[in-house]
Amino acid sequence: MKKKILIRRMLRSPQFVIGFLIVLAVVIVSLFANQLAPMDENLNHIAARFTAPQGLGAYRTGGYVLGTDELGRDILSRVLIGSKISLQIAFISTLFVAVIGTLLGVFAGYFGGIIDDIVMRATEVTMAIPSMTLGIVIMAIFGPSISNLIMVMIITSWKSFAKVSRNQVMVMRNQEFVQASRALGGSGWHIMMSQIMPNVTTPLLIQLSGTFGGVILTEAGLSYLYLGVQLPNPSWGNMIAGGRTYLAAYPWMVIVPGVALMITVLGFNFLGDGLRDVLDPKQSR
Repeated sequence: MKKKILIRRMLRSPQFVIGFLIVLAVVIVSLFANQLAPMDENLNHIAARFTAPQGLGAYRTGGYVLGTDELGRDILSRVLIGSKISLQIAFISTLFVAVIGTLLGVFAGYFGGIIDDIVMRATEVTMAIPSMTLGIVIMAIFGPSISNLIMVMIITSWKSFAKVSRNQVMVMRNQEFVQASRALGGSGWHIMMSQIMPNVTTPLLIQLSGTFGGVILTEAGLSYLYLGVQLPNPSWGNMIAGGRTYLAAYPWMVIVPGVALMITVLGFNFLGDGLRDVLDPKQSR
């Protein structure tokens, strides 16, 4: 019965449906990016530089569906491979962010005291510094690379999970079923994992979707500054940066990756809002 109600709520939420379809499409495209890309994304063809978009019909004839850039590289292929790179970075980063932030928040909320003070002060310090500024500093110190980019995402994004999980645990830890489990001799770890965590997953799922979109946007921003994904590997951010010089004459070099980035981030944001409507209707009022 609960599953049927949940499905009805999903279908009745326009934000969830739109977000889910966009995210599903982006994930499928990223998974099969190598197969969908019509040519090598790093292949230079100087004679074809600045070719205007030729439309979908050019896909079968070996033309340039979305045009080429200043080196004659196929923009469609670079956008597709860029989606794969961006989502891989976002998935790995968000996974670490969710695990680290949630565990810190759960420990802080359950045990309180000095553990709570340390975690919350660290959260406040991190929140006081703009994520992009902190990312630029870290990448400037350690150098641009995929591993350092993931480290930046973890450092700048864990705080939201820590705050959400901590606040939820602060409410749950005094509930009767938690006190009963404690009275029966349950260890702190057992109580947190078996009694508290299942009851705080809803806000964490909503946070997960929003964080995913934010990580993609941060990666694009750092790549735009050439501090993220390094050339010649394509990223939506460094594609936009490379095309800004030619924006007036060849706008598709910026518009295509920009639209791909915008749709992807909006999709994850819509999905997060839709999940809130579906899983926690009271919070959507």
